Amino acid sequence: MRYRLTFIAGLATGYVLGARAGRERYEQLRKAAQRVTQNPAVRNTAESAALTGREAASKAFGTVSAKVGDRLPDSVSARVRSLREQRSPDEDDWGTSNT
Repeated sequence: MRYRLTFIAGLATGYVLGARAGRERYEQLRKAAQRVTQNPAVRNTAESAALTGREAASKAFGTVSAKVGDRLPDSVSARVRSLREQRSPDEDDWGTSNT
């Protein structure tokens, strides 16, 4: 499914960049894309996908941390700790917040 979506996105990009239909057709495509991205169903799906991804990353982090344990050099551990402290827990860098 991911490869199909990538192919369709590439096809659309190629059409937009290579089309000789002019500015009018480009504007039509751009407005259609904006309507899709503003659709509440699409936004909710993107949010749930981002949430699922964050949950999977959190589980993977726990698993890797348990297996790696103290085998990491102190410099790497300190860097990870400092990066974790810099991020606030409510920070959303996926652009999916409703505000």
